[in-house]
Amino acid sequence: MPLSTPDHWVDPRVFRVGSSGCLKVKAENLKGIVLLLLQEHTNTSFCTESKECLEYELVCKTDEYEVRHYSPTRWVSTDAEAYFMGVGAAMAFRRLFQYITGANEGGIQMEMTAPVLVKIPEETKMWEPAVYTLNFPLPAAYQEKPPAPTNDKLYFTEMPEMDVYVRSYGGWMLSVTSRLHAHLLTKELERVRASYNHSYHYGVGYDSPLKLLNRHNEVWYVANISEET
Repeated sequence: MPLSTPDHWVDPRVFRVGSSGCLKVKAENLKGIVLLLLQEHTNTSFCTESKECLEYELVCKTDEYEVRHYSPTRWVSTDAEAYFMGVGAAMAFRRLFQYITGANEGGIQMEMTAPVLVKIPEETKMWEPAVYTLNFPLPAAYQEKPPAPTNDKLYFTEMPEMDVYVRSYGGWMLSVTSRLHAHLLTKELERVRASYNHSYHYGVGYDSPLKLLNRHNEVWYVANISEET
């Protein structure tokens, strides 16, 4: 399972690192560039509060962002409508936390996993609420057969195999900080002409509210499968 002992993964695609960034390239366009292939999984050393953390393959890295590969994973999810990401995330978090602490068929209690993903739509208007989707990765023991939630606002999401562009930052994942770092990441991705999904991004948190120092947050944009440069 990708939360504990992920299968070794080797991708036939390749990436390049250079002055233009870290991007997918066609095999026939590889002369004279530095290549990094996926070879071994990377443990998330910044994930310190959860026994099970989503693992990934580090594909390549620049000073501004990195590219990661994630294997398919099952998540428990819920939607919340709000004017601000922080408000919607708080509403949704309570539902998901109730699920892992027994609000499910069988009353099963599960350990908290990390990270928490908030799906944030790009096209939002100041005078209209947006729909934010909060996701918890299911523990490895329940990836195949998770207990059904008792709250009909919860559902399961099958995250596909994917590559993501990632920008990391410290402090607290608030609406304003999440938008700021999303803007900084997209600015860099546009500079290097990266191909990615523009319709949404993920706000990613690893720490509980009780942790005050050395917090770790991320912004993810999903790379387009057909990306070529």
